[in-house]
This record gives sequence, C-alpha cells and structure tokens, in this order.
Amino acid sequence: MSDACRRRETCQLCGGRDLERVLSLTATPPANAFVGAADVGAAQPAYPLEVALCGSCRHVQLLDIVDPSVLFENYVYVSGTSPAFVQHFEDYAAEVTSRFSPAAGGLVVDIGSNDGTLLSAFQSRGHRVLGIDPARDIAAAATARGIETRAAFFTDELAADLAAEHGNAAVITANNVFAHAEDLAGITDGVRRLLAADGVFVFEVSYLVDVYESTLFDTIYHEHLAYHSVTPLAAFFARHDLRLFAAERVASHGGSLRGYVCHQSAEWPDDGSVAALISLEHGLSLHEAATLRAFSAKIDGIGAELGGRLRDLKASGKSVAAFGAPAKATTLMYHFGIGPETIDFIVDDSPLKQGLFSPGMHIPVLPVTEMYARRPDAVVVLAWNFAAPIIANHQAYLDAGGQFIVPLPEVSAHAAE
Repeated sequence: MSDACRRRETCQLCGGRDLERVLSLTATPPANAFVGAADVGAAQPAYPLEVALCGSCRHVQLLDIVDPSVLFENYVYVSGTSPAFVQHFEDYAAEVTSRFSPAAGGLVVDIGSNDGTLLSAFQSRGHRVLGIDPARDIAAAATARGIETRAAFFTDELAADLAAEHGNAAVITANNVFAHAEDLAGITDGVRRLLAADGVFVFEVSYLVDVYESTLFDTIYHEHLAYHSVTPLAAFFARHDLRLFAAERVASHGGSLRGYVCHQSAEWPDDGSVAALISLEHGLSLHEAATLRAFSAKIDGIGAELGGRLRDLKASGKSVAAFGAPAKATTLMYHFGIGPETIDFIVDDSPLKQGLFSPGMHIPVLPVTEMYARRPDAVVVLAWNFAAPIIANHQAYLDAGGQFIVPLPEVSAHAAE
C-alpha cells in the first residue's frame, strides 16, 4: 500500500471493527486524475476498489482510503457546466426555502460548494451565502464571482471559527460530501456547532438502494468512501445529538437520497419518510452480505453485454468514441476493460477537461464539436445519467448515421428512426 492510500480498520460511522468485504472492483487511479499531454507516457498509480459492510451498524464503505489532498486539491469537476445540475440546484434551493422559510438575509453554508452553483440559487433568493471547498482554484474562482468560498476542508474547528465570524447558519447543505469525506463524525459535530437552533442541515448522497437496484456500480470510486442508506444514517445522527427527520429519493446521479437533519430539540416534525425508507431497505435485504455479494454477478452480466457490442463494432471496422468524462467513467472503463483500443476519443462539455487525457487510460478529452468533425460510428454515453438530454441535443449526430450506446442502468442502443 502506498503512502497515499491506507486500509480502513474501523467503520466510518460507528467505529466498529467487524468489516466484511462484499465487493471487489478493478483497481483504478483516482477517478478525476486527468493528465496533460506531457504526462501521457507516465503510468499513474492505481488503488484498490473494495467495498465492505459493517457488521455492527450495516454501513457500506470503501476499505481503502486515498489521501484527500490527492483527490481534491486540483479538482476538475464543476457543477455549472451541466445545465441539468444547474436546474437541479435551482429546484433544490426553491424547495428548501419554500419548505423551511429561512429568514431573509439568513446564512446558508454549503459544504463542498464547488463552483457555487447551489449557493448562487440561494443568494438570488436574498440569503447570505458561504461556501467551503478544498479545491483551491475552484474556490478562488467562485469567490471572484461573488460567492465567498473558503478553500478548506470542513471540520469542527472551522465550524467554530465560522460561527464566530458569520453567526449560526439557518441552512447548511452538503451534496455528495457525506460520500466524499472520511471524518463524518467531525463534519457532523461541525454541523451541530454551526447550525442555528431551528436550522436545517440538508444533504444529498448516492442512495445504496438505487446503486443496487439499477446496478450503478460505477458510482463506486475513491472519492466516494461511503454508499449510504437510511438505516445506519439515522442511528449515526442520533449518536451526534441530531435528528434525521425526513428523507426522500431524488433523481440526481441516477438515484440519490436527500436527508433533512435538525437538532434533537428542534420542532421540525418527523414525517414518516425515514421509517418508510428503512422498511424499504429491510425488504430488499440491503444490509445482508449475501445480497451485496450477488451484486457482483449483475455487474458482470452488464459488462459482458457491453463488451460484446463494442467488440462487434470494432471487428467490423467501426470507430467508437465516448460522450462525457465523469468520474464514474474511470470505474466503468477499468472494470469492463474498455480502453484506448476501443475508445478513440472522449468529448465533454467541461472546458476544464478538454485538452486533457483520461485517468490511467490516457484517452484524449475533446470538445463536443469533435464528435461532428470526426463522425465516429458509435458513441458510448459514459455520462449515462444525462443520456436523455445528450441524445435529444445531438439528434443531428444520429441523423448523420451515428448511434449512441448507453451502458447503464442497462445496455441500450439509440439510432435515428
């Protein structure tokens, strides 16, 4: 094991030592470790991707933890390049403000605020906003755009400083941070310290139910240390003197969980949704090792089908490209063995990724215009959670004789009718 990666010894949520490995995927480089042309010839370190179940609280988590400074300080993902996510965060801010009516001018803090897309939606509704994000360049750019952003990891100590400087927060949000961060206890203690007495902490994470039911295995990568479900989360918040009083399933990232948390003494009522999702999880036997082990066979079936389609295309002399360079693509391409011998190039809307090369595989990432200039016979939609708008926006590519192949939740092909 390298200095940049360590093996987990205790459960992330409860500290228990009864960790049972239930899934092993192919080792990969960090999923967002894109490289420039000068580094294409250099091998990148790959780290294990093994998933464990805690026998005590039933939390599902990665066994191997990559140093967060390796993963996040030079981050290349930004929310604002995706129209779908801009709309998602606009709807998110509208729902939170409508449901909880934070006072005008109240402080909204976003942990892992990225480029400030969500905070912009709160700011436009008259709230003071503050972002916390360790990606230095992205944080600086957000601040320059008027979304004050502290380039740091969120901790209990930082929360104390922020409370002294800005006052307590009416709303704290964290989107995928509860999947990205290892010290969830420290973050949660900081949330409790910074949150106003009647404030609400709102978080979104990929939901283990959707990962399992829709075989969304490619959401497993080193940035995502946790694969959350309501059963262990409810107990975790209670141990930190907070209360998960509502939870709902939302469509982002192929299927996510949005949770609403308050102080134990706050008056926000439980609405029955937490109990309903816990019942759903138990009905699926989601916290049983045998259930999660069977997941591997479902993954292998999809890999065989996708690999067969791509081999047939290449055997017939066809060219293949890919659309989207999300982090999840690294897991999918490595585990299914899809590399530069199959994918000629990747197109992506993000200027931060264009001109770079994909992690480990070193496939060039180009502007979307190159899909029309080079006219590949088929394009694999690696950003499959945006497949519908991608296909709708590029009907011209289909009309010219191309086809899109969507790998998940099930393999499907799309051509002009």
